[in-house]
Amino acid sequence: MTFTNINRNPTLKFKLKDLAAMIECEVVGNGQLVVLGVSSFEGATGQDITFADDSKFLNRLSQTRAGAVIVPWDFIDFDGKTPADSLTCPLVRSKNPRLDFFRIVELFHPIKRSEPGISTRAVIGANFISGKGVTIGSGATLGDNVTLGDNVHIMPGVFVGDDVTIGSNTVIKPNVTIMDKTKIGQGVIIHPGTVIGSDGFGFTPGSGGHEKLVHAGFVQIDDQVEIGACNTIDRGTLGRTWLQRGVKTDNLVHIAHNVIIGENSLIVAQVGIAGSSVLGKNVIVAGKAGVSGHLTIGDNAIVGPGAGVLSDVPPGEVVSGIPHMPHGLWLKVGRIIPRLPDLRKRLLALEKRVNTKENTP
Repeated sequence: MTFTNINRNPTLKFKLKDLAAMIECEVVGNGQLVVLGVSSFEGATGQDITFADDSKFLNRLSQTRAGAVIVPWDFIDFDGKTPADSLTCPLVRSKNPRLDFFRIVELFHPIKRSEPGISTRAVIGANFISGKGVTIGSGATLGDNVTLGDNVHIMPGVFVGDDVTIGSNTVIKPNVTIMDKTKIGQGVIIHPGTVIGSDGFGFTPGSGGHEKLVHAGFVQIDDQVEIGACNTIDRGTLGRTWLQRGVKTDNLVHIAHNVIIGENSLIVAQVGIAGSSVLGKNVIVAGKAGVSGHLTIGDNAIVGPGAGVLSDVPPGEVVSGIPHMPHGLWLKVGRIIPRLPDLRKRLLALEKRVNTKENTP
Protein backbone atom coordinates (compact mmCIF):
# COMPACT_ATOMS: atom_id res chain seq x y z
CA MET A 1 0.00 0.00 0.00
CA THR A 2 1.32 3.44 -0.88
CA PHE A 3 0.55 6.68 0.92
CA THR A 4 0.54 10.25 -0.35
CA ASN A 5 3.04 12.52 1.36
CA ILE A 6 0.70 14.64 3.50
CA ASN A 7 3.32 17.39 3.75
CA ARG A 8 3.10 18.04 0.02
CA ASN A 9 0.50 19.74 -2.08
CA PRO A 10 0.66 17.98 -5.48
CA THR A 11 -0.40 21.17 -7.27
CA LEU A 12 2.42 23.33 -5.88
CA LYS A 13 6.16 23.60 -6.37
CA PHE A 14 8.52 26.51 -5.84
CA LYS A 15 12.13 27.32 -6.59
CA LEU A 16 14.01 27.87 -3.34
CA LYS A 17 15.05 31.39 -4.34
CA ASP A 18 11.40 32.30 -4.87
CA LEU A 19 10.36 30.89 -1.50
CA ALA A 20 13.17 32.84 0.18
CA ALA A 21 12.05 36.04 -1.55
CA MET A 22 8.47 35.55 -0.33
CA ILE A 23 9.62 35.43 3.30
CA GLU A 24 12.36 38.09 2.85
CA CYS A 25 15.21 35.69 3.50
CA GLU A 26 18.52 34.91 1.77
CA VAL A 27 19.62 31.65 0.11
CA VAL A 28 23.13 30.29 0.65
CA GLY A 29 23.71 27.61 -1.98
CA ASN A 30 21.53 26.37 -4.83
CA GLY A 31 18.59 28.74 -5.16
CA GLN A 32 17.32 26.82 -8.20
CA LEU A 33 16.36 23.79 -6.08
CA VAL A 34 12.71 22.86 -6.66
CA VAL A 35 10.86 22.50 -3.35
CA LEU A 36 7.79 20.26 -3.35
CA GLY A 37 6.87 20.26 0.33
CA VAL A 38 7.61 20.95 3.99
CA SER A 39 8.74 18.49 6.64
CA SER A 40 10.18 17.97 10.10
CA PHE A 41 13.96 17.88 10.41
CA GLU A 42 14.07 14.09 10.79
CA GLY A 43 11.40 13.29 8.20
CA ALA A 44 12.56 15.53 5.36
CA THR A 45 13.60 14.23 1.94
CA GLY A 46 15.49 15.83 -0.91
CA GLN A 47 12.70 18.07 -2.18
CA ASP A 48 11.42 19.19 1.22
CA ILE A 49 12.32 22.31 3.18
CA THR A 50 12.67 22.22 6.98
CA PHE A 51 14.15 24.48 9.67
CA ALA A 52 16.74 24.39 12.45
CA ASP A 53 16.69 27.10 15.09
CA ASP A 54 18.75 25.72 17.97
CA SER A 55 21.95 23.76 18.59
CA LYS A 56 20.09 20.43 18.82
CA PHE A 57 19.49 20.61 15.07
CA LEU A 58 22.16 23.06 13.89
CA ASN A 59 24.88 20.70 15.09
CA ARG A 60 23.37 17.91 12.96
CA LEU A 61 22.88 19.74 9.67
CA SER A 62 25.30 17.42 7.90
CA GLN A 63 22.97 14.52 8.74
CA THR A 64 19.77 15.93 7.30
CA ARG A 65 18.23 14.55 4.11
CA ALA A 66 16.28 17.76 3.53
CA GLY A 67 16.59 19.63 0.27
CA ALA A 68 16.98 22.93 2.14
CA VAL A 69 17.07 24.15 5.75
CA ILE A 70 16.06 27.52 7.19
CA VAL A 71 18.65 28.60 9.78
CA PRO A 72 19.29 31.67 11.96
CA TRP A 73 20.62 34.69 10.10
CA ASP A 74 23.97 34.70 11.92
CA PHE A 75 24.57 30.98 11.32
CA ILE A 76 27.21 30.38 8.64
CA ASP A 77 27.66 26.62 8.42
CA PHE A 78 28.39 23.59 10.54
CA ASP A 79 32.16 24.04 10.99
CA GLY A 80 32.27 27.82 11.28
CA LYS A 81 33.66 28.38 7.79
CA THR A 82 32.00 30.25 4.96
CA PRO A 83 32.31 28.48 1.59
CA ALA A 84 28.88 27.60 0.25
CA ASP A 85 30.27 24.60 -1.63
CA SER A 86 30.94 22.86 1.74
CA LEU A 87 27.21 22.69 2.46
CA THR A 88 25.40 19.37 2.15
CA CYS A 89 22.25 21.29 1.19
CA PRO A 90 21.28 24.91 0.56
CA LEU A 91 20.50 27.05 3.59
CA VAL A 92 18.02 29.89 3.94
CA ARG A 93 19.17 32.60 6.36
CA SER A 94 16.31 33.93 8.48
CA LYS A 95 15.89 36.27 11.41
CA ASN A 96 13.15 33.99 12.77
CA PRO A 97 13.52 30.47 11.30
CA ARG A 98 10.52 28.93 13.02
CA LEU A 99 8.13 31.70 12.06
CA ASP A 100 9.38 31.86 8.47
CA PHE A 101 9.15 28.07 8.10
CA PHE A 102 5.52 28.09 9.12
CA ARG A 103 4.84 30.90 6.69
CA ILE A 104 6.03 28.47 4.03
CA VAL A 105 3.89 25.70 5.56
CA GLU A 106 0.88 27.96 5.04
CA LEU A 107 1.81 28.37 1.37
CA PHE A 108 1.67 24.61 0.86
CA HIS A 109 -1.34 24.14 3.14
CA PRO A 110 -3.50 27.25 2.91
CA ILE A 111 -6.29 27.56 5.45
CA LYS A 112 -9.58 26.41 3.96
CA ARG A 113 -12.16 29.17 3.63
CA SER A 114 -15.84 28.32 3.52
CA GLU A 115 -18.18 30.25 1.29
CA PRO A 116 -20.09 32.80 3.38
CA GLY A 117 -23.68 31.99 4.14
CA ILE A 118 -26.05 30.70 6.80
CA SER A 119 -26.98 27.02 6.69
CA THR A 120 -30.68 26.24 6.42
CA ARG A 121 -30.06 23.82 9.29
CA ALA A 122 -28.90 26.58 11.65
CA VAL A 123 -31.30 28.02 14.23
CA ILE A 124 -31.20 31.81 14.63
CA GLY A 125 -33.01 33.67 17.44
CA ALA A 126 -34.73 37.05 17.45
CA ASN A 127 -32.99 40.39 16.88
CA PHE A 128 -30.00 38.83 15.13
CA ILE A 129 -27.48 41.39 13.80
CA SER A 130 -24.95 40.17 11.25
CA GLY A 131 -21.96 41.78 9.58
CA LYS A 132 -20.80 41.05 6.03
CA GLY A 133 -19.40 37.69 4.94
CA VAL A 134 -20.68 35.70 7.92
CA THR A 135 -20.65 31.88 7.79
CA ILE A 136 -22.86 29.80 10.10
CA GLY A 137 -22.67 26.03 9.79
CA SER A 138 -25.23 23.25 10.01
CA GLY A 139 -26.64 22.56 13.46
CA ALA A 140 -25.44 25.83 14.95
CA THR A 141 -27.87 27.48 17.36
CA LEU A 142 -27.84 31.21 18.10
CA GLY A 143 -30.03 32.73 20.81
CA ASP A 144 -31.73 36.11 20.91
CA ASN A 145 -29.92 39.44 20.53
CA VAL A 146 -26.73 37.94 19.07
CA THR A 147 -24.45 40.35 17.18
CA LEU A 148 -21.76 39.16 14.76
CA GLY A 149 -19.11 41.31 13.09
CA ASP A 150 -17.84 40.90 9.53
CA ASN A 151 -16.44 37.55 8.35
CA VAL A 152 -17.29 35.66 11.54
CA HIS A 153 -17.18 31.90 10.94
CA ILE A 154 -19.32 29.73 13.23
CA MET A 155 -18.79 26.06 12.46
CA PRO A 156 -21.33 23.21 12.81
CA GLY A 157 -22.75 22.31 16.20
CA VAL A 158 -21.88 25.59 17.94
CA PHE A 159 -24.26 26.96 20.60
CA VAL A 160 -24.37 30.73 21.16
CA GLY A 161 -26.59 32.01 23.98
CA ASP A 162 -28.56 35.23 24.32
CA ASP A 163 -26.97 38.69 24.26
CA VAL A 164 -23.64 37.49 22.89
CA THR A 165 -21.35 39.75 20.82
CA ILE A 166 -18.66 38.31 18.52
CA GLY A 167 -16.20 40.60 16.71
CA SER A 168 -15.07 40.53 13.11
CA ASN A 169 -12.84 37.76 11.67
CA THR A 170 -13.42 35.47 14.64
CA VAL A 171 -13.57 31.69 14.11
CA ILE A 172 -15.64 29.45 16.40
CA LYS A 173 -14.86 25.79 15.70
CA PRO A 174 -17.30 22.85 16.00
CA ASN A 175 -19.21 22.06 19.18
CA VAL A 176 -18.16 25.15 21.11
CA THR A 177 -20.64 26.43 23.71
CA ILE A 178 -20.83 30.18 24.34
CA MET A 179 -23.24 31.06 27.11
CA ASP A 180 -25.32 34.22 27.62
CA LYS A 181 -23.76 37.72 27.72
CA THR A 182 -20.31 36.63 26.52
CA LYS A 183 -18.32 39.34 24.72
CA ILE A 184 -15.75 38.17 22.18
CA GLY A 185 -13.41 40.51 20.29
CA GLN A 186 -11.94 40.50 16.80
CA GLY A 187 -9.63 37.88 15.32
CA VAL A 188 -10.35 35.34 18.07
CA ILE A 189 -10.02 31.58 17.46
CA ILE A 190 -11.86 29.13 19.73
CA HIS A 191 -11.11 25.45 19.21
CA PRO A 192 -13.58 22.53 19.38
CA GLY A 193 -15.36 21.51 22.55
CA THR A 194 -14.64 24.62 24.60
CA VAL A 195 -17.30 25.98 26.99
CA ILE A 196 -17.32 29.72 27.69
CA GLY A 197 -19.55 31.31 30.30
CA SER A 198 -20.59 28.27 32.34
CA ASP A 199 -21.38 28.87 36.02
CA GLY A 200 -18.46 28.96 38.39
CA PHE A 201 -18.10 26.51 41.28
CA GLY A 202 -19.99 28.53 43.88
CA PHE A 203 -21.88 27.00 46.81
CA THR A 204 -22.55 27.89 50.43
CA PRO A 205 -23.78 25.72 53.34
CA GLY A 206 -27.53 25.88 53.85
CA SER A 207 -30.27 24.00 55.66
CA GLY A 208 -30.60 21.60 52.74
CA GLY A 209 -26.89 21.04 52.17
CA HIS A 210 -24.76 22.99 49.73
CA GLU A 211 -26.80 25.83 48.26
CA LYS A 212 -25.91 27.07 44.78
CA LEU A 213 -24.86 30.70 44.36
CA VAL A 214 -26.23 32.46 41.30
CA HIS A 215 -23.57 33.58 38.80
CA ALA A 216 -24.84 36.71 37.08
CA GLY A 217 -21.59 37.89 35.49
CA PHE A 218 -20.10 37.28 32.04
CA VAL A 219 -16.92 36.42 30.12
CA GLN A 220 -14.99 38.99 28.10
CA ILE A 221 -12.46 37.82 25.52
CA ASP A 222 -10.43 40.57 23.85
CA ASP A 223 -8.96 40.75 20.33
CA GLN A 224 -6.47 38.20 18.97
CA VAL A 225 -7.05 35.65 21.74
CA GLU A 226 -6.77 31.95 20.85
CA ILE A 227 -8.43 29.37 23.09
CA GLY A 228 -7.53 25.70 22.83
CA ALA A 229 -9.82 22.68 22.63
CA CYS A 230 -11.93 21.66 25.62
CA ASN A 231 -11.25 24.73 27.74
CA THR A 232 -13.77 25.73 30.39
CA ILE A 233 -13.97 29.44 31.16
CA ASP A 234 -16.49 30.33 33.89
CA ARG A 235 -18.58 33.49 33.90
CA GLY A 236 -17.96 36.01 36.66
CA THR A 237 -20.00 35.66 39.82
CA LEU A 238 -21.12 39.29 39.46
CA GLY A 239 -18.52 41.01 37.27
CA ARG A 240 -16.45 39.55 34.44
CA THR A 241 -13.92 36.85 33.76
CA TRP A 242 -11.48 38.58 31.40
CA LEU A 243 -8.92 37.31 28.89
CA GLN A 244 -7.09 40.34 27.56
CA ARG A 245 -5.66 40.94 24.11
CA GLY A 246 -3.29 38.29 22.70
CA VAL A 247 -3.80 35.64 25.40
CA LYS A 248 -3.23 32.07 24.16
CA THR A 249 -4.46 28.98 25.98
CA ASP A 250 -3.61 25.36 25.23
CA ASN A 251 -6.06 22.45 25.37
CA LEU A 252 -7.78 21.35 28.60
CA VAL A 253 -7.38 24.59 30.53
CA HIS A 254 -9.79 25.66 33.29
CA ILE A 255 -10.23 29.35 34.12
CA ALA A 256 -12.56 30.00 37.06
CA HIS A 257 -14.92 32.88 37.80
CA ASN A 258 -13.59 36.46 37.84
CA VAL A 259 -10.07 35.50 36.79
CA ILE A 260 -8.21 38.18 34.81
CA ILE A 261 -5.38 37.17 32.45
CA GLY A 262 -3.22 40.00 31.15
CA GLU A 263 -2.16 40.70 27.58
CA ASN A 264 -0.07 38.18 25.65
CA SER A 265 0.04 35.63 28.45
CA LEU A 266 0.42 31.92 27.65
CA ILE A 267 -1.51 29.23 29.54
CA VAL A 268 -0.34 25.69 28.73
CA ALA A 269 -2.32 22.43 28.80
CA GLN A 270 -4.11 21.18 31.93
CA VAL A 271 -3.59 24.38 33.90
CA GLY A 272 -6.23 25.32 36.46
CA ILE A 273 -6.64 28.89 37.72
CA ALA A 274 -8.96 29.35 40.70
CA GLY A 275 -11.44 32.17 41.15
CA SER A 276 -10.53 35.87 41.29
CA SER A 277 -6.81 35.42 40.61
CA VAL A 278 -5.15 38.09 38.46
CA LEU A 279 -2.33 37.33 36.04
CA GLY A 280 -0.30 40.21 34.61
CA LYS A 281 0.99 40.75 31.09
CA ASN A 282 3.30 38.23 29.35
CA VAL A 283 2.87 35.62 32.07
CA ILE A 284 3.61 31.97 31.23
CA VAL A 285 1.90 29.20 33.20
CA ALA A 286 3.37 25.85 32.16
CA GLY A 287 1.54 22.54 31.85
CA LYS A 288 -0.40 21.05 34.78
CA ALA A 289 0.34 23.99 37.07
CA GLY A 290 -2.35 25.08 39.49
CA VAL A 291 -2.99 28.61 40.75
CA SER A 292 -5.02 29.10 43.94
CA GLY A 293 -7.74 31.72 44.22
CA HIS A 294 -7.45 35.46 44.94
CA LEU A 295 -3.74 35.59 44.03
CA THR A 296 -1.72 37.99 41.88
CA ILE A 297 0.96 36.83 39.44
CA GLY A 298 3.01 39.78 38.25
CA ASP A 299 3.95 40.80 34.71
CA ASN A 300 6.50 38.56 32.94
CA ALA A 301 6.42 35.91 35.66
CA ILE A 302 6.84 32.22 34.73
CA VAL A 303 5.17 29.36 36.60
CA GLY A 304 6.91 26.05 35.93
CA PRO A 305 5.22 22.77 34.95
CA GLY A 306 3.24 21.03 37.66
CA ALA A 307 3.75 23.88 40.13
CA GLY A 308 1.27 24.68 42.87
CA VAL A 309 1.01 28.44 43.35
CA LEU A 310 -0.28 29.19 46.86
CA SER A 311 0.69 32.85 47.26
CA ASP A 312 1.42 35.91 45.12
CA VAL A 313 4.28 35.77 42.58
CA PRO A 314 6.25 39.00 42.05
CA PRO A 315 6.75 40.41 38.53
CA GLY A 316 9.49 38.66 36.57
CA GLU A 317 9.83 35.81 39.07
CA VAL A 318 10.35 32.22 37.84
CA VAL A 319 8.80 29.69 40.22
CA SER A 320 8.39 25.91 40.34
CA GLY A 321 7.43 23.14 42.73
CA ILE A 322 4.70 22.47 45.29
CA PRO A 323 4.34 24.77 47.12
CA HIS A 324 5.92 27.11 44.60
CA MET A 325 9.38 28.50 45.29
CA PRO A 326 12.10 30.19 43.22
CA HIS A 327 13.00 27.90 40.34
CA GLY A 328 16.67 27.61 41.32
CA LEU A 329 15.71 26.46 44.82
CA TRP A 330 13.22 23.95 43.40
CA LEU A 331 15.99 22.42 41.26
CA LYS A 332 18.00 21.79 44.43
CA VAL A 333 14.96 20.39 46.23
CA GLY A 334 14.23 18.13 43.29
CA ARG A 335 17.71 16.64 43.47
CA ILE A 336 17.32 15.98 47.20
CA ILE A 337 13.90 14.30 47.10
CA PRO A 338 15.09 10.96 45.58
CA ARG A 339 17.81 10.78 48.26
CA LEU A 340 15.39 11.22 51.18
CA PRO A 341 14.91 7.48 51.98
CA ASP A 342 18.69 6.98 52.19
CA LEU A 343 19.12 10.18 54.19
CA ARG A 344 16.43 8.97 56.60
CA LYS A 345 18.28 5.67 57.15
CA ARG A 346 21.52 7.51 57.80
CA LEU A 347 19.82 9.92 60.20
CA LEU A 348 18.23 7.06 62.16
CA ALA A 349 21.61 5.30 62.33
CA LEU A 350 23.25 8.48 63.65
CA GLU A 351 20.49 8.92 66.26
CA LYS A 352 20.99 5.33 67.37
CA ARG A 353 24.76 5.85 67.77
CA VAL A 354 24.26 9.10 69.69
CA ASN A 355 21.70 7.49 72.01
CA THR A 356 24.01 4.54 72.60
CA LYS A 357 26.89 6.81 73.59
CA GLU A 358 24.67 8.92 75.83
CA ASN A 359 23.42 5.81 77.64
CA THR A 360 26.90 4.37 78.09
CA PRO A 361 28.20 4.87 81.69
